Amino acid sequence: MLLEVRLLATMSRLAGPIRGAGVVLISLFGAFSVSSPLGWALFAFVAVTSVADFRLPRVALPVGFVRVVVLSVVLGGAGGQWVLTVLTTTLITWQWQWPPRVTVPATVALLAVQVATTGPGVLVRAVLEPVLARVAHELLRRSSRRVDVLRERAAEQNRAAAVVLDRGRREREYLALLHDTAAATFLMAAHGGDPQAVAAQARRDLVLLAERDNAQGTVDLGAALTAVARDSEVPVRVSAEVVPVPAGVALAFVRAARELLANVERHAGAATAELTVSREGRGALVVIRDDGRGFVLDDVPGHRRGLRGSVVQRLRAAGGSAVVDSAPGRGTTARLGWPADD
Repeated sequence: MLLEVRLLATMSRLAGPIRGAGVVLISLFGAFSVSSPLGWALFAFVAVTSVADFRLPRVALPVGFVRVVVLSVVLGGAGGQWVLTVLTTTLITWQWQWPPRVTVPATVALLAVQVATTGPGVLVRAVLEPVLARVAHELLRRSSRRVDVLRERAAEQNRAAAVVLDRGRREREYLALLHDTAAATFLMAAHGGDPQAVAAQARRDLVLLAERDNAQGTVDLGAALTAVARDSEVPVRVSAEVVPVPAGVALAFVRAARELLANVERHAGAATAELTVSREGRGALVVIRDDGRGFVLDDVPGHRRGLRGSVVQRLRAAGGSAVVDSAPGRGTTARLGWPADD
């Protein structure tokens, strides 16, 4: 509810300065009307306390309460419009800054003080003005909330329309791709084309269609690797977030994870393994650890392609990265990331 939040924040931020400036200006005219040392002393008191309205919003309410009480008690009936106007200004701006559970008790207490010092004649105005201020505040709040709801509905409709347009565009692209690939191959076969040429063309068609599907679809990497962990012969503790990635990237992660868990089963002698899938910025981070015997990376023969081919190069081909850290006696940790760090 962006507009509602902004409106309430603006009203709350401006209420204090408006109150502070208002009571100072009112008290200046009041001091002139009283025209006595007491009047100017009260004006100085109001000016000092108004600092809280400008600079100390957390204590502005109790300071404003004390200010009105002092003016009411010291001036009494002689204060006339001075006290009453400061009172109503205070009560009105309270409605903009604090909720009713705070303002209602404070307002009742101030009205009781005012009635005790000047009589019940002030009640009509002193009650009516803050009530109208609260009603106006609530009307503005509801109106801004309604505008936010309408904006959100319009945004949802725009998003839905964009999805429909994008789906239509993708369907047209897919139909065009089918026409350029599978349909052309079927036509070649139907007209007695060379079997080897037809087979080669069909293979190229499959590659193009698979690349399109991988580019368009997304897969939850956490769910995919959780399924891989369940198939492992070694017990695997899994901690997986929902991390959507392109289908082709997910396939590279799945194959790399299978290879790593197979190595744990065959070589590590580990009792357990741990697999973690988490978001890393806009990409994914997969960590596979075991508590096995470990090994020295440089001692792995060059003809063994498991880690290099099935893990490191596979992730690199998918636009990611893979780092394996191991040492005798402290297990092995593999960090698979996508996209690769720049």
